[in-house]
Amino acid sequence: MDQLLAIDMDFCTDNSDCRVHDMSAQKQSGLAWVKANTDLINDWVNQDGLALLRGLNIVSTHQFSTILETIFGEPLKQYVYRSSPRTALKNNIYTTTEYHADQVILQHNENAYSNSWPKRMGFFCVVPATTGGNTPLADSRAVYNHIPMRIREKFERLGVMYVRNYGDIDLPWQEVFQTQSKSDVEHYCHANDIQFEWVDGDKLQTRQCRPAVVTHPSSGEKVWFNQAHLFHCSSMDSAVVQSMRSSIGEANLPRNAYYGDGTDIDPQDIAAINDVYRGLTFSYQWQRNDILLLDNMLYTHGREAYSGPRKVLVGMA
Repeated sequence: MDQLLAIDMDFCTDNSDCRVHDMSAQKQSGLAWVKANTDLINDWVNQDGLALLRGLNIVSTHQFSTILETIFGEPLKQYVYRSSPRTALKNNIYTTTEYHADQVILQHNENAYSNSWPKRMGFFCVVPATTGGNTPLADSRAVYNHIPMRIREKFERLGVMYVRNYGDIDLPWQEVFQTQSKSDVEHYCHANDIQFEWVDGDKLQTRQCRPAVVTHPSSGEKVWFNQAHLFHCSSMDSAVVQSMRSSIGEANLPRNAYYGDGTDIDPQDIAAINDVYRGLTFSYQWQRNDILLLDNMLYTHGREAYSGPRKVLVGMA
C-alpha cells in the first residue's frame, strides 16, 4: 500500500480536478448522454489523457460495452496474449485482474510487453470495495522524465526481453493464448515476433524483445512504456525466488525480464523504477457507476489492496 502515494494533480482555478466530470444531474440514461456528447468526451481524453465520468445512469454490462464502443468509435478488443487471470463477460468486457484482495498490483500500461496494445481503456465500477481497491494511476511521460538518466538511457538503448514459462506456477499457455491448439500458438508467435520453444512436449517458453520507451503518436512525447518492473524476478518475494531458483533454475522461472541483449537487469535499477512510480502515483476513490477512461500510452494503472466485495470491469480498444 505504501506505493500508492498522492501527488499534486492538475486543478482548475476553483481547486476541483478538471479530469473528474460529474454527470449526476443528468436525467437521461448514461448511454443516451454519451451518444450526445461523444466528441466532448474524446476531447477530454485527448487533452488530459484520462477522464473520470461520475454519476451516469448505467444499468448493465452490455450498456457499458456499448458506451465504450460509442466513445472509442470501434469494437472492443479481445484480451489475448494475457499476463493475468480475469473472467471474460459478454461483448469483450472483462473483470479486472483477479489477484487476491490483499495483493497490490503495480503500475503498468496494458500489454506494454507486446507489440500490440490497446490505445484506450475504460473501467467501470460496479461495486466499490469497502476499503481500498482504487485504481491508482501515473503519467507515463512523468515516469520517463523522473527515471534516473543512467537507467533510462540503458533501457532506451537496449530495450527489454520478456521471458515467460507457462504452466503450473504461472498462467497456462492455453489461457494466455486463448486456444488449445499448439499450431494456433505458433502462428500467433510467428505473427508477433515472439520466439517460442516447446519443452518436454507440452510446456512452452516464449521470449519477446520490445522497446522500453515509445513515442506517443499524437503528442510526439516520449513515454516510459514497458513492464520490466513487473516481469523481473525481483518483483516476487525474494525467498520465493530463491526457492524456485534452487528447485527449477532461473531459466525456468515463470517470468523474468532482461535487457534486450539478454544481459541481466540490476535489481537496484528495478527498485529505482518502482520508487519513481511510487512517487508519481495518485488515485480516485471509486464510486458506484464511475467510468474511468484512459489513454493507455499516457497513463499506467494498478490496483490497491482492498477489503470487502469489489467489482470493476474493463474494456479496451
